[in-house]
Amino acid sequence: MAILESSRPDWLRARLPTSPTYKALRVLVEEQKLNTVCQSAQCPNMGECWSRGTATFMILGNVCTRRCTFCAVLSGRPSEVDLGEPARVAQTVAAMGLKYCVVTSVARDDLEDGGASVWAATIRAIRHKNPHTRIEVLIPDLQGRPSSLDRLLDAKPDVLNHNIETVQRLQKPIRKTARYDRTLFVLDYAQKKGFITKSGIMLGIGEKEDEIAQTLKDLRSVGCSLLTIGQYLQPSPQHSPIDRWVTPEEFQHWKAFGLSIGFKGVESGPMVRSSYHADEQFEGALGVGK
Repeated sequence: MAILESSRPDWLRARLPTSPTYKALRVLVEEQKLNTVCQSAQCPNMGECWSRGTATFMILGNVCTRRCTFCAVLSGRPSEVDLGEPARVAQTVAAMGLKYCVVTSVARDDLEDGGASVWAATIRAIRHKNPHTRIEVLIPDLQGRPSSLDRLLDAKPDVLNHNIETVQRLQKPIRKTARYDRTLFVLDYAQKKGFITKSGIMLGIGEKEDEIAQTLKDLRSVGCSLLTIGQYLQPSPQHSPIDRWVTPEEFQHWKAFGLSIGFKGVESGPMVRSSYHADEQFEGALGVGK
């Protein structure tokens, strides 16, 4: 039986943002006409992260060509590619004084390279304007095409993040166009080219304990170093229902399990999302950037 959103436990209730930093960042993002996944995906941590002066930029528009049943981002026919966007993202990173930035995008299956050329341009623009800033990219699967992956990876991001989202059994009903094996291929491809790789999984969407364990083992089998585990939240009644509220204690169990099988860093908790404390995870787990 599906869990009602109204029954959300106290540990999943975020505080309303009020800090001056949050307000200033909101103005900056609007002035630069940028999208953030924080807003588009209804992230519960937006107040906390924006108050820390961090945000996850979302390039290639805010309309996705896929219709995943867990995701709050709009689906449909995307707009034309904005060729000025990479420079504006780079300028905003500079204005925020970021030492670590995270960039993501909608899936753009309408584009021949899945948007890889825009990804590369964005990474290079950030690097040119902010040479000391670490860059984490949270990418769609680019349909698993090596040519598209190479185009993006040639721009040399510091971390390649691609979420597996859920266990293998639930991939088709939850992720629709994406595939479990393709996600593992993308992570394996990047890791074998020398990149630090990262992935994330939601809990509370119908998975079973043995399936979670197997998914984490599968991610480790392709050399994935960093992991995020968080609670699935239903964006609307039309999305997949919540199966259960996962307790903080269970999240700690999976963090310990992930570390025991070789992940270098695991962020695991009810409010954790893909880019949650990404800078701290990167530095703490890998001992770099301090």
